[in-house]
Amino acid sequence: MKTLNIKFLMVVLLALISSTKFYSQISKAEIRATGLTCSMCSNAINKQLKKMTEVDSVATDLNTNTFVVYLKKENALSPMVFKESVEKAGFFVGSLEVTMASSQLKSNPNYILVESKEEVPNKEVVVRILDKGYVTEKEHKKLVKAYSKTATFALNNEEDFHIKLVN
Repeated sequence: MKTLNIKFLMVVLLALISSTKFYSQISKAEIRATGLTCSMCSNAINKQLKKMTEVDSVATDLNTNTFVVYLKKENALSPMVFKESVEKAGFFVGSLEVTMASSQLKSNPNYILVESKEEVPNKEVVVRILDKGYVTEKEHKKLVKAYSKTATFALNNEEDFHIKLVN
């Protein structure tokens, strides 16, 4: 029975690895969480973020409920991982900004640049994720109206990330 379970787990693991999509390399993520009432709440999120093997360090600002996550090089994390970690701790993401190489950003079709009036510079850029679950409910309602002409924004596809350049 044990060998059957081990074989099953190996097959599932192999399937997961082969189906994983590689995202742009993120070097830093700044997460503003909502729903926190005390330092223990902050500690719960901090622990969840530090559990990820790709995380180098986490800096926490208790006054603004902001977590700055520094990542190891050569990671293949998606912004979804940060949202899931915060939600696993029992809270929500109020805003998420990630720093990544612009070359990686340009080559990944899952990142959809909105409000693109200028060319993306060839350096590290900071982008803000604008999708539902990455901004507050109130802000998302405003964004739905603002980006109603962007067909993919209303679809809420979890694999697509609508982004805006911050810097």
